[in-house]
Amino acid sequence: MEHEVLFGGAGEVTIPPGGEVVSDPVNLTIEAGVAIVLDLCLRGETELATFSHQPMETAYVASGDQAGAHVLSGAEQVPARFYVSGLDVPAPERTAVIAVAFGDSWFEGVGTTMGANRRSVDVLNARLEHGWVVNQGIAGNRLLTDEVGGHGLSRLERDVLSVPGATHVLVHFGVNDLGLPGMAGLPPATAEDLIAGFSVLARRIRDRGLTSLAATIGPFAGAIYPGITTPAGLDARRRVNGWIRTSGVFDAVFDVAHAVQDPENPDFIRPEFDSGDGMHLNDAGARAMAEAVDVATLSLPQDLAIAKVTEPDAGVRCR
Repeated sequence: MEHEVLFGGAGEVTIPPGGEVVSDPVNLTIEAGVAIVLDLCLRGETELATFSHQPMETAYVASGDQAGAHVLSGAEQVPARFYVSGLDVPAPERTAVIAVAFGDSWFEGVGTTMGANRRSVDVLNARLEHGWVVNQGIAGNRLLTDEVGGHGLSRLERDVLSVPGATHVLVHFGVNDLGLPGMAGLPPATAEDLIAGFSVLARRIRDRGLTSLAATIGPFAGAIYPGITTPAGLDARRRVNGWIRTSGVFDAVFDVAHAVQDPENPDFIRPEFDSGDGMHLNDAGARAMAEAVDVATLSLPQDLAIAKVTEPDAGVRCR
């Protein structure tokens, strides 16, 4: 079943730098678990694109206007997603988007099987009886510093607080704040800075009436990438995790670190959960991460009115 996506009644749209557009509504019934294929045709050469670089899905890039073709001639397979950031789907009034998974590659799914939907968020969605989790993980994203995407505190409004119907936020940040600076010969974020950042994040989530669930920072001592693992970074991880577990700043905690760490070497991922790079989880590890979440913490009070998900501009959202 094919449907043309229009923008203000037109088949073409120009997105300004840093901007976002939403298509006209598309008259299409979508069932849970069904894959949606979107074709984009770019007029002329494109040097820069908004894209997700580690979505664990494959895009197909071909020359010429082949939109709508069932087979793309000369297509190149690229492990990325371009421009499209999501679909807004109308739902019954008492359907809730229970949670937004907000964080880094441990949500986006780096290390899991390409195209198999075995990310931690996919597993968590399968465990829920009602509602679903929207995956807003960005591989390489940090809580405090811009680099791969805007830092977590800066993108909270756009990627979490603006999601229609959201009631809960799952948070996993810290690995990149502690590890990535070392690749450039810089010191990692301090435990104090991360604690301050997490405190601001929790307060902003609570101020908007949402419930926060924080993950402890996963182990990364076995990372094969030069500079990632430093004594200062590992020490900060332990200190921040101790604070996350005991501070009460977040409404709930799911102890990812404990769920996936090697019992004999807690700074390392368990061998059976390691994707092979010492820093990311394989399919089994992603399942263990999802199972660390007590789904009861995602339940809604019986007397809580669930926000309506349906929006008049529901459609394809592009950046």
